[in-house]
Amino acid sequence: MDVLTEISLYLQRGNEEKVSAFTRQAIEKKCAPKDILNNGLIHGMNIIGEKYKIHEIFLPDVLLAAKAMYAGMDILKPLFIKGKIPTMGKVVIGSVQGDLHDIGKNLVGIMLRGAGFEIIDLGNNVAPEKFVETARQENATVIGMSALLTTTMPVMKKVVDLLKEKSLNNSIRTIVGGASVSEEFAREIDADAYGYDSIKAVECIKKLVHQR
Repeated sequence: MDVLTEISLYLQRGNEEKVSAFTRQAIEKKCAPKDILNNGLIHGMNIIGEKYKIHEIFLPDVLLAAKAMYAGMDILKPLFIKGKIPTMGKVVIGSVQGDLHDIGKNLVGIMLRGAGFEIIDLGNNVAPEKFVETARQENATVIGMSALLTTTMPVMKKVVDLLKEKSLNNSIRTIVGGASVSEEFAREIDADAYGYDSIKAVECIKKLVHQR
């Protein structure tokens, strides 16, 4: 079994120590950082995502795998900076103003990182201007917004409208999600996509990035 397969397997088992050890071993064997990322860490997280999608595993398993992935990423980060390894793109995420929940948003962030995206997580209670300005400054491709409460959903429309006002809606796409959000609501506010769960959100964001 090669070292990248070992990384993928131990990531799926949530074994941080083994993932770290085999990531270092892969570097020592002169594996390209991009290969370690794509064929080891991301490969493992993709399998985790598929298993989660069909309810073969559950949220605690995803979180353990994510911790193992971060352990490997921490070792690779200096090599990424040195070699300027490209990412799939930048995504700004956050729970909208007035909304203090972040479990779903955090899970989307984990899955996006696992898919190779660079994530800028603004946390919760994020104002429309903060979403737009951060995305503009960071040259992000997508803004991902989450809302648990129906009372905070109108903030999502404010973000979409603000992007239009600033003529940024063609370069920065929007995706919305959360317990109270529906595909119909996403269409009503003219958001580019609706993610009903973390797996669907990642699939939609990949499509939005390719459409840019």
